[in-house]
Amino acid sequence: MNPIVAHTPAELRDVFSAEGLEGYRAAQVMRWLFRGVRDFGEMSNLSRELQARLSREWCAGPLALVERHLSEDGTEKLALETADGARIESVIIPEQERRTLCISSQIGCSLDCSFCATGRMGLLRNLRADEILDQFLHATQRLAARGERISHLVFMGMGEPLLNLREVVRAIRVLTDPDAGGLSPRRITVSTAGVVPRMEELGLTLKTRLAVSLHATTDEVRDELVPLNRRFPIARLLEACRRYPIPRRDRISFEYALIRDVNDSDADARRLVRLLHGIPAKINLIPLNEHPGSPYRCSEPERVERFAAALAQSRAPVSVRRSRGSDVFAACGQLANLSQRQDTETGEGRALAVR
Repeated sequence: MNPIVAHTPAELRDVFSAEGLEGYRAAQVMRWLFRGVRDFGEMSNLSRELQARLSREWCAGPLALVERHLSEDGTEKLALETADGARIESVIIPEQERRTLCISSQIGCSLDCSFCATGRMGLLRNLRADEILDQFLHATQRLAARGERISHLVFMGMGEPLLNLREVVRAIRVLTDPDAGGLSPRRITVSTAGVVPRMEELGLTLKTRLAVSLHATTDEVRDELVPLNRRFPIARLLEACRRYPIPRRDRISFEYALIRDVNDSDADARRLVRLLHGIPAKINLIPLNEHPGSPYRCSEPERVERFAAALAQSRAPVSVRRSRGSDVFAACGQLANLSQRQDTETGEGRALAVR
């Protein structure tokens, strides 16, 4: 069947018109989907005849929800299966005043960052825009059942978004369309490990926010942690950040995973301040989320506190990101279906199969 989210609202209107349906029905259907209603039979402003026709010929999106992993802190990881049998993961992160969805843009990842579980998968393929959007629809349906909605979206799941930029841009255009997702671009963050040639294209194409996964203050260390650095070293990456067309009063977020005895020294803190001088920046410190098979360990809490204090003394805006969902391998750097293996082998976590 034809997935609705394979089309933008404008495209769907043309398709409906060509099939003898009123064009305005497209916006009605889209609004229902992005409010969490996947069943055409529940779209009350459609006639029963139209509901039946849509159910025969269309589906909401191409992904099947096959498993949920619920963390003790309320974070929820969704395991979704594509039509060709691959699995991807996205994560709903509840906070006091917001509900953030961490979304995937690829099946696996080609960048092979040494501390990241996703990199160990390699890259199977890019996700299509409808597969990106259907992650949002599934999460929206989950939240709608309890009277909540997604307020923020981060492209920080599986994959490097800028290596699938065309499909990411198409998906974001639908997510920000008033007749579909209706999100403000300022509530969407696209993360990159530093694909320099495509950063400017992103900035000129969309008005979303940018996050850069830095994780090191020397090329020697970053070459090990983020092999992409060998092509686009720190100086070149930061020059691209200085040229990046950010909106006035906005900042680029720099993600920095703190890894014990690798990148968490006082000297690293001082270098980080110097490197980011002159860039409208905020720094998100992420105590490393460990995963099976990784040789790295998280920095000690005292070291994290000292590193953050050193940055704060320089008046650099800094925050320490609290780990969310690590008990079900839903935290940053852990997405790789490892939670499924853990639940099978040890019985730990709360894996909920979807029937």
